[in-house]
Amino acid sequence: MTHAFPASPSAFTDLLFGAYLLFPPLFRSVLLGLLFWLLVHPLLRDALSSGAFWHPMLMELSVFVLCVSAAFWLLSRG
Repeated sequence: MTHAFPASPSAFTDLLFGAYLLFPPLFRSVLLGLLFWLLVHPLLRDALSSGAFWHPMLMELSVFVLCVSAAFWLLSRG
């Protein structure tokens, strides 16, 4: 009896395995970056709301992205 499906793993299996490998480090870096941002944000809150920046929300988002990037860098080193 022959099967209609090939014996090699399908693309869906590769996708699930790739998501298993790549998603957890990214998720951990977002959580660690959020923790960093929660520590840094109160220190920058007065400067951000003083009007010195053109758009405070974009600056807060930039600080969050920098925190996530730093967390990903720290997690990838060790």
